[in-house]
Amino acid sequence: MENEFSYEDYQKTAGWLLSRIEHQPQVAVICGSGLGSLADRVTKAKIFDYSEIPNFPRSTVPGHAGRLVFGLLENKPCVVMQGRFHLYEGYSLLKVTFPVRVFRLLGVDTLVVTNAAGGLNPDFEVGDIMLIRDHINLPGFSGQNPLRGPNEDRFGVRFPPMSDAYDQDLRQSAHNIWKEIKDRRKLQEGTYVMLAGPNFETVAESQMLRILGADAVGMSTVPEVIVARHCGLRVFGLSLITNKVILSYESREKASHEEVLEAGKQAAEKLEEFVSRFVSSIEPVCTK
Repeated sequence: MENEFSYEDYQKTAGWLLSRIEHQPQVAVICGSGLGSLADRVTKAKIFDYSEIPNFPRSTVPGHAGRLVFGLLENKPCVVMQGRFHLYEGYSLLKVTFPVRVFRLLGVDTLVVTNAAGGLNPDFEVGDIMLIRDHINLPGFSGQNPLRGPNEDRFGVRFPPMSDAYDQDLRQSAHNIWKEIKDRRKLQEGTYVMLAGPNFETVAESQMLRILGADAVGMSTVPEVIVARHCGLRVFGLSLITNKVILSYESREKASHEEVLEAGKQAAEKLEEFVSRFVSSIEPVCTK
């Protein structure tokens, strides 16, 4: 399979953006469903619709504004994606992850990924925040991997390790910040599993995912993380638990995207404060 994008395509997009922004970003934040209001906290903002950026796909999902916002978040130079791309929209994983490699060429050293997810862990409540400690890439089991095809050595090695995908030091920093916020709920931590979507899970599938060790389930994030680690970015991930996954045939409840967006709206202020404080605490990666 030939790659859809050449190294020069990524360079073209990065160059187009660099010529139009004032602050070169150190941190990139990808906002999941209903979480895009974080970008409202960016000061000295320079905003681009995805439609005007060379090679960028278009976001088609409700709750994803489809804008790239550059500026300062708590005085930290950053870029915020208001809306991501998904496999279920019909995009290839190379298109889904295209922005991540562009961020690397912009000078970003740390990627923060957020998502709305269903809670599989029975201890989780709607509105909880789960730091992602690890992930299970179910589409990858069937060959759906963003690194499939010829390797681009200028980004990374052919066989990148994923045992340290989510930075441990950043997670510890997040726990310290959460203690300062003093929320009534503790900051959760666990394993995120990705399904291709767009349908929500059957009861049998949900039970299987729990047996596999997953604490939360969603339809995104993992491809971006794989590409970020491939090209040397640090990664910090979190899930907002927007619904409790149906694990019993006796339940009369049904998952819906409207429920996901409403839960995101309810938790927005808490999440924005937490992520803003966290981003401001991120120190640049030291290069030897």
